[in-house]
Amino acid sequence: MGKAAVVRAFEEIKAALAVLNAEVDGAGAVPFSAADPLAGLADGCLEILAGSREVESGIAGVKARAAVGYVESAAAVAGLDVPVRAQEMAVSAEIGCVLALGPRAASSFLVTSHAVTATLPRTLEALQAGAISWSHAVVMADETACLDGAGAAALEAHFLDPDAPDPARGCPVGQLPAHRFKAKARTWRERHQAGSIEKRHAKGVAERRVEFRPDQDGMAWLSAYLPADQAQAGWNRLTAAARGMQGPDEPRSMPQLRADTFTDAILTNGTTNDAETRGSSSVTEGAGAARDHGQSPIRAQVLVTVPVFSLLGQTDEPAMLDGYGPIPPSMARALVASGAGSFYRVLVDPRDGAPLEIGRTSYRVTGAMRAWLRLRDGKCPFPGCSNNSLDNDADHILAWANGGTTGISNLGQPCPKHHKLRHTTAWKPTPATKNEPPGWTSPTGRHYQSEHQDWEPPRWPNLQNRGRAPKEGSPLGAVPDLVHFQLSPAEDWLDRVLHPPSA
Repeated sequence: MGKAAVVRAFEEIKAALAVLNAEVDGAGAVPFSAADPLAGLADGCLEILAGSREVESGIAGVKARAAVGYVESAAAVAGLDVPVRAQEMAVSAEIGCVLALGPRAASSFLVTSHAVTATLPRTLEALQAGAISWSHAVVMADETACLDGAGAAALEAHFLDPDAPDPARGCPVGQLPAHRFKAKARTWRERHQAGSIEKRHAKGVAERRVEFRPDQDGMAWLSAYLPADQAQAGWNRLTAAARGMQGPDEPRSMPQLRADTFTDAILTNGTTNDAETRGSSSVTEGAGAARDHGQSPIRAQVLVTVPVFSLLGQTDEPAMLDGYGPIPPSMARALVASGAGSFYRVLVDPRDGAPLEIGRTSYRVTGAMRAWLRLRDGKCPFPGCSNNSLDNDADHILAWANGGTTGISNLGQPCPKHHKLRHTTAWKPTPATKNEPPGWTSPTGRHYQSEHQDWEPPRWPNLQNRGRAPKEGSPLGAVPDLVHFQLSPAEDWLDRVLHPPSA
């Protein structure tokens, strides 16, 4: 056993790799398909890719445990006379050399390895089982770093325990790209993290800044750390302006058009054409505005979903800024009060907070229905896509010509790229529901489940607040008909707040 067992195990792994390489080359002892060798090889290569992902995850789990085991063993061997900081530097340098990592990457690897093995048992279990990748484990470690033990366990359970009281919906997190898992994990953490989001946001606002970083080939990065509503409004405006400039005679790509529009905005007097991002929200279209010196405001609409009790000032539950995630309720109330262009009646399911379906008997998809699609999907529903552009296409899943209806359950909102993919290749969306976006079936027949939003019921305020009027300055005073929740215990109270009897 011991080293001999380790050497023998890796020899077997290398032998298995040789077999897999032969299969990829089509030189295996038995073809994947004698009837159709090319189709069989294509399907076989996908099987190898899927299996490789699981094995890589298992290897990552072994590496993490081995790294932590080395740190603990080396510390014991070194004894108490070696300064702690010096010992940490020594083991980090050793692991960095073994894995060919720089000092910073080696230190980061060790921090994540310790978190996964010591405080995140479900993450380690999923990693060893091949259910998630190392990148997912890094996200889990990062998002739980600021949580206490109970909070970290709750976040793990939400995403990795199917028997949790309120498990994550839709595509399993291990089948999401790590950046999409990070977005979902951040949203959950912001909703449930102990401490006020208002205080954390105030600290962030105090640290707002613009940064300049030189890059290669005569290029540089100019970035800004801003309140989320301002940043999202600016991004939406750049996207809409760039989309409006596209055409058969415009050779620039969308990223180039955004960059040129941004440059014009900060280096000129704002002579570029103003284009507002269109769309609507479950509660409101808020507008973020910036003003050039001596010029009219540059306005860009941003979409906000605000829990009714939070909008009333009765709870501190975060609102959801479309394209970003949770924001402080004060930011949402300010958007509603100062920039709201219109309000929409929205019925939500009191059991899970999800919006309910609306329908229509004509082909045309109305603006209100597009708003519902954005509520349900949050972005393009294609696996791994992050495109939440306001002009994503409303698309009939079952074509209108084939008997499909114009209702939420028969609509998707793919981005232009994946809308084209659907109609020019064998990729096809699968049926949707009122609360679940469509999944997708690939040309090879594999089914990929879509990412779902984790709707949650609104938090109830303290019962002592029952019947109390909205806080002073609340935007509700000017809104005769805002939201009607199907929550019978609250109906009378909400009616009194939203429809006060005339004197």
